[in-house]
Amino acid sequence: MSLGEIVIRCIAIDDEPLALKQMKDFISKISFLKLVASFDNASDALNYIKTNTVDLVFLDVEMDDFSGIQFLEVLDKKPFIILTTAYESYALKGYELEVSDYLLKPISYQRFVQSVNRIYDKMSSTLVAKPFIEGQPGLTSKEFMFVKTKHQLQKVIFSDILYLEGLSNYIILRLKKETVYTLSSFQKIYELLPPENFIRVHKSYVIALDKIDKITKNSIHIGEKTIPIGQTYKMGFFDRMKKMNLM
Repeated sequence: MSLGEIVIRCIAIDDEPLALKQMKDFISKISFLKLVASFDNASDALNYIKTNTVDLVFLDVEMDDFSGIQFLEVLDKKPFIILTTAYESYALKGYELEVSDYLLKPISYQRFVQSVNRIYDKMSSTLVAKPFIEGQPGLTSKEFMFVKTKHQLQKVIFSDILYLEGLSNYIILRLKKETVYTLSSFQKIYELLPPENFIRVHKSYVIALDKIDKITKNSIHIGEKTIPIGQTYKMGFFDRMKKMNLM
């Protein structure tokens, strides 16, 4: 799996319409979560998982006909599972079935963020190092990318990037010696970047970790540029810094 940071493909299963809507709303606020499907019953979700790639399932326990526990018991290859239920009594059974977390309804957004950040960290730790280019020791297989500018493709070396900024339909790449504008999806460009040195800190900003000059409570300084840290991304950013022993 590649990181963009990471994009975690998830599904939500809940037979309560309001609970399902809340979960979908929560997922939409997290940059590394991609909701690929949602279901009001576990049977349809099981069929979906058989033919589609799913990294994470938000699973309600109490459902008619086919419960969340039954769903887990018949699932052959388990993605990460986060149980959602109003009943504490299912916690032990959930952990026996090796679920990743257990969210007790009503679910707070803070608790949701903590849970998905743990999944993010687990998936990050499974990444393998990028391979070396045969015959060129010291060079990895991906040190640059090409972005479309006007009527040409321009080479951008990753180590030259200070930060990316989203502006309307354009992405601004601030490099050491120049600024490049490209008409592209923010997420698409983000997923081309090597994960070990880039992280999204705001809905409109991705920064290079090795280019940071100063960090305050709510902002990052790269040269003379002050970049805000979005509330949704703050916990993930500081956790990443600690995990990399940078602070």
